[in-house]
Amino acid sequence: MMRTLLISLFLLLPATSLMAAEPDGKKLSQIIAELEQNTDFAYIDEVDWDQKGFYEIEYYLKTGAKVEVRIDPKTGAIVPR
Repeated sequence: MMRTLLISLFLLLPATSLMAAEPDGKKLSQIIAELEQNTDFAYIDEVDWDQKGFYEIEYYLKTGAKVEVRIDPKTGAIVPR
């Protein structure tokens, strides 16, 4: 029983690490730096990685307006929802 459990965990490990793999392309720090170039930018509230392979970034402008964008990590371009 214990051996079966250990083997199952060992086989699942590579699959779960693939799902959490970093994307090829632009680094998240580069993408954030580009967002920060906006003169109205105030701060980033949340960054998430969705199941389709895009960054979901929520940030606020100096006016208090909330902005939610989905960004392609390979190009750094904003992708429509």
